[in-house]
Amino acid sequence: MKLPIFTTLAFFGLAFVSQAQEQETDSIEDKKVEVLDEVFVSAIRVTNQTPVTFSNLTKEEIKPRNLGQDIPILMNFLPSVVTTSDAGAGVGYTGIRVRGSDVTRVNVTINGIPYNDPESQGTFWVNMPDFASSTESLQLQRGVGTSTNGAGAFGASLNLLTDGFSEEAYAQISSSFGSFKTLRNNLKFSSGILNDHVEISGRLSRITSDGYIDRASSELESYFLQGAYKNDNTLIKALLFGGHEITYQSWFGIDAATLENDRTFNPAGIYNDENGNTQFYDKEEDNYKQDHAQLLWNQRLDENWSANIALHYTRGRGYFEQFREDDDFATYGFTPVNVDGEEVNTTDLIRRRWLDNDFYGTVFSANYIKDKLNFIVGGGYNKYEGDHFGEVIWSRFGGADIGERYYDDTSVKTDFNLYTKANYSFSEQWSFFGDLQYRAVGYEANGRETGLVDDTFNFFNPKAGVTFDMNRKNNFYLSFAVANREPNRNDYENGNPEAERLNDWELGWRHITSTIQVSTNVYFMNYKNQLVLTGALNDVGAPLRENVGDSYRLGLEVDANVVLGEKFRWSPNVALSTNQNKEFIFERDGVLQNLGDTNIAFSPNVVLGNMLTYSPSTNFQISALTKYVGKQYMGNIDSEGSVLEAYSQTDLNVQYVIECDSFFKSITLSGLVNNVFNKLNVTNGYFFTYDDDFSNPGTITTIEGAGYYPQAGVNFLLGASIRF
Repeated sequence: MKLPIFTTLAFFGLAFVSQAQEQETDSIEDKKVEVLDEVFVSAIRVTNQTPVTFSNLTKEEIKPRNLGQDIPILMNFLPSVVTTSDAGAGVGYTGIRVRGSDVTRVNVTINGIPYNDPESQGTFWVNMPDFASSTESLQLQRGVGTSTNGAGAFGASLNLLTDGFSEEAYAQISSSFGSFKTLRNNLKFSSGILNDHVEISGRLSRITSDGYIDRASSELESYFLQGAYKNDNTLIKALLFGGHEITYQSWFGIDAATLENDRTFNPAGIYNDENGNTQFYDKEEDNYKQDHAQLLWNQRLDENWSANIALHYTRGRGYFEQFREDDDFATYGFTPVNVDGEEVNTTDLIRRRWLDNDFYGTVFSANYIKDKLNFIVGGGYNKYEGDHFGEVIWSRFGGADIGERYYDDTSVKTDFNLYTKANYSFSEQWSFFGDLQYRAVGYEANGRETGLVDDTFNFFNPKAGVTFDMNRKNNFYLSFAVANREPNRNDYENGNPEAERLNDWELGWRHITSTIQVSTNVYFMNYKNQLVLTGALNDVGAPLRENVGDSYRLGLEVDANVVLGEKFRWSPNVALSTNQNKEFIFERDGVLQNLGDTNIAFSPNVVLGNMLTYSPSTNFQISALTKYVGKQYMGNIDSEGSVLEAYSQTDLNVQYVIECDSFFKSITLSGLVNNVFNKLNVTNGYFFTYDDDFSNPGTITTIEGAGYYPQAGVNFLLGASIRF
């Protein structure tokens, strides 16, 4: 722990020394410049005057590293963020955890509209490849954050704002290539302002990659089309965007022995042919399409009031295909057959498991700003309708009509919420923030695994806090927030889950001058019936969770931006935490044991990030980025067999912009070398236990097992963008 302690002390020293500077600075209060594009997220975003812990990331900050990797990977260097990639190189399925909370607990919105899958509560960025190229900015609120639309935030809220209104016409072609035959091409355009009010813009993208892991290939296509109308008081946007992903499955992981001897091995699709030779099915893949439509309308009513409303619709459909070796007929409702005089009850087969769903609804808000008061009222109503079904498309031994569904499940989920927020300044130094939300959720399912579900949840989520502006350079905040959250589909498949509750305390200090910005906060997140990851996966690779009674997360986060002279900029961050289950009960060898306080799964105590940027001129920059993630457990019983060792990675990023006076407006060259020190990192895995009562009849022995997801060693991406 010497390194984290030293780093933390250095942060505090840096902040206090900076107060001695006598340079003129802007006030910590945000300048009151209203940008119409930003109104679509203003109801859920926060500023320095709000007692919420957050980080912002802009298009310009994303651009140098935006060479085809997914949004979670681009967010890797934010405080308390841990990311991973199934294919090992940031293309395809990627994941993110914030403060130890997995992606199902991170509320994600796009232009204020919920993006999390309503049933699984997951966020699948693979369905929208290259979406970073159409993102104007994003804000990550750690902890409960403010009230938003969609699933409750138990680790963080992430809201994205898509491309803004462009006054000037342009066309841009971008290409990048790199390790593992990774190739990204995209085309962007904007008409610029037409007839003083209208703009049309769009993007087409295609990304392909073989992946670091064997056969972990990706074929990704996406589009983004936006029409906008703007006058002095009105902004209307109509958006169509979506993607089509075909990825070879790579969620199985590998055991410790394979990790040591063949770390790129992928067991997906493995089988033995009729001659006993090992083969791999070449279509063991996901094939999924997702399309989104959004209609956004913002209206400034007078100098104090503005309002916006949005309608949205998402259509998703696709399947994953698997070769299954020697499966039981009973699983598929097959009738036993006679082969050469013998009854056959098992067969090799190929199956597809489908998901066909619709998600639609509306979100709305109204904002009143006058003098010392900023008041918002908003809400939304959304409905999800999903069909889950499976079909056999080939069978070595018949038993049913090929293509007949062997299960056919339906589910419906409704989500209604209303919230009101107010920030009132009592004086030049003190302001109060209040936020009240009511959320009603209904979920019905008749799944083969879930059984019959008909649950209704009514949640009240209050939040309150104060902000104190000590002077122009320093402000402090204290907040308390309550969040409640319903179980997801996988939780019902895993047992009889209960809703969970979180009380979140945040205490922070922000210090801002023209050369130094430091944000420091302490948090205490106290959970009741938290649905923590068990470490195990279900039969389709989704993480399993279970209620654990009482648990908590206590941590310190510090991040800074420091200008070092005219050419250097330093952006370090550190997150130190303890994450504990209280009085955890576990059954080992058939006997219940109280393990006392144990570590919550996938919750490292130390997460460090660092970025050092050198800019010898306005058009050239080179950055060194480092991430360190401490030791973590993949289960909740503190077993040494569940340990995921600490790891670190350093990337090198270069960008050079050539300004042109000819047909080309500019040419931007970018390069990214990931993992320059060729570390053999493992960023994710799984852990499971089962009771063996058959090896020694009459005796129960608890067996442990683990799997690992190795990441690529040194690898690179090179890109060029030409703007017309």
